[in-house]
Amino acid sequence: MLAAFRGVAVHDAWAPYDTYLDAQHQLCCAHVLRELAGIAETAPAGAWCWAGQAAAALVAIQNLVTAAREHGHLDQAALAEQVHRYRSAAQIGATQTQARSNPAMRRQHALARRLIHRQDDYLRFTGDWRIPADNNGSERDICMIKLRQKISGCLRTLDGAQQFCAIRSYLSTAAKHGMRLFDSLVSLAERRPWIPAIQTT
Repeated sequence: MLAAFRGVAVHDAWAPYDTYLDAQHQLCCAHVLRELAGIAETAPAGAWCWAGQAAAALVAIQNLVTAAREHGHLDQAALAEQVHRYRSAAQIGATQTQARSNPAMRRQHALARRLIHRQDDYLRFTGDWRIPADNNGSERDICMIKLRQKISGCLRTLDGAQQFCAIRSYLSTAAKHGMRLFDSLVSLAERRPWIPAIQTT
């Protein structure tokens, strides 16, 4: 399926995803914020840490885009300031960990370099507000299936599993397009299921 995908794939930085060259990529900000928090927690108490600044800038950028979705306007000056703080922090991180003298420093160096070299992929959501900054929505959709398995013990037949997944997929897609779940279910029961509009551009 992904080999034919031409949209924007929102994912963590797992290397195999980069083999899909025809897709654009939005790297998950939630994942990288956890990585940055782990580094900041190891810094001496009260000391400035590049990871803390990079994380704060990413959160500020997400808040700016959230406000822009509500008001229809993105504060470009504020965005540029936060992008500068993000990039400066990552460059300092790459310099401070350049020695790569132990496994932790090697991981931190790789992260700092990823933040620099894949800045466009981390910040793609700032240019297209339809793109989420993280893949939490997708993970929540999968979580429901795992929760069903945990409670029920299993999905007892392949047909039942396929029907459950089809209904969950339909409702999740409708909710992401602003549809009320009850209305979507009524349309489905009346044999006129809601179908998202196809974008040709």
